[in-house]
Amino acid sequence: MTPIEIGIISVIAIVFLIYSGVYIPIALGMVSLVSIWLMRDNFTLSLNLLKIAVQDSAMVYSFATIPLFTFMGLIVSKAGLGRDIYEVMTMRFRKVKGGIGMATVGANAVFAAVTGSSIASASVFTKVSVPQMINQDYNPRFAVGVVAGSSVLGMIIPPSAMLIIYSFVAEQSVGDMFLAGVIPGIMLAIAYVGAIWFMGRFTPDFVGGRVVEDTEWMTGREIASKTLPTIGLITIVLGGIYTGWMTAVEAGATGSLVALIIALARRSMTLKGFWDALLETGHITAAILFLITAASIYSRMLGLAGLPNQLQDMLAGNSATFWTIMLLYVLLMIFLGTILDTASIILIVVPLFLPLVEALDMSLIWFGIITVVGAEIGLLTPPLGISCFVIKSTLDDDRISLKDVFMGALPFAFVMLIVLFILIEFPILSLALL
Repeated sequence: MTPIEIGIISVIAIVFLIYSGVYIPIALGMVSLVSIWLMRDNFTLSLNLLKIAVQDSAMVYSFATIPLFTFMGLIVSKAGLGRDIYEVMTMRFRKVKGGIGMATVGANAVFAAVTGSSIASASVFTKVSVPQMINQDYNPRFAVGVVAGSSVLGMIIPPSAMLIIYSFVAEQSVGDMFLAGVIPGIMLAIAYVGAIWFMGRFTPDFVGGRVVEDTEWMTGREIASKTLPTIGLITIVLGGIYTGWMTAVEAGATGSLVALIIALARRSMTLKGFWDALLETGHITAAILFLITAASIYSRMLGLAGLPNQLQDMLAGNSATFWTIMLLYVLLMIFLGTILDTASIILIVVPLFLPLVEALDMSLIWFGIITVVGAEIGLLTPPLGISCFVIKSTLDDDRISLKDVFMGALPFAFVMLIVLFILIEFPILSLALL
């Protein structure tokens, strides 16, 4: 077999193994190692490339952003900041049609800026938002759909684990990726709020809910105590990166320290909770390390096979336009999103398209935002919408089925698609802060 044929078979084999339940790094690393061995008939070369892949991932200074931001997010979750932001938002929006849904989106956007995890957002707001919306007679499908849709903000608004993974795969600055995600994340949150208003106005039966007249307003002091810690933490982390005072690693370290101080001041952090956060940080960091190492050897295998150049030549030979390429890319992302998780999509697809993007003189930072937003649509689409599964498993309510969660999330997946095409048409939206 030729290297091209081996490369194509290896990509298909990786997708099949991951979908069959094989651990992602194992599938990537094992298939890549064997493919290089077959292409070069040299097992020693395969092992040497694996050694280089480990050195190029784990030994990189910027890799420290992963444990630091992970730890910060876990501490913030334990400190209960998500619940506080939600209570303030709910108070402001409760009298609006679909207002609690809007409050959930707003709180999720703020919470995402200090956790960077869609799964954490889905878990937290399923517990605090869905029961309250159902008590206010909201349609259960709408209630779980809002949480599912807004939970993906955790992977777009920085600090985001997916932006970090992309930055390693594409060899881009983590700080630049974080700044590039700010405007698209805010855009998506605003689009969600607008969609909820539209649904409340034109499809009121889908939204449901009743007007609350007996809203008890918080005092200014209560609002400040619930919001200032989160706002301060966001300002320190993102403000430090934006002004250039801190690198992404330094911002992660500072944010972790500030989050720990906030948790201790609120007396929400015990010694056991601190130890659990450290252990979970280690587990998540190790998992991402394996992902990045496997992605590195996979990229080298693709390069040896010549598959990215073959794809580039094929599209150039067919005189493919910019929009043809992007439409193909988006369709591929959405299709893979129905069977794979976001990290798998980024690790498999990005190395294939990077040479093509560079040849078209497109920004790899912008391409990263397009990639993450496109892949995040997969979190809301069956059969493997991870956020939807998290919501169903977290929700202790037999009246709401997994189908209800997917159907409720469908309008928000459509909104994401519209925002994605806007970001493709106007790259400046992703690059304005750089």
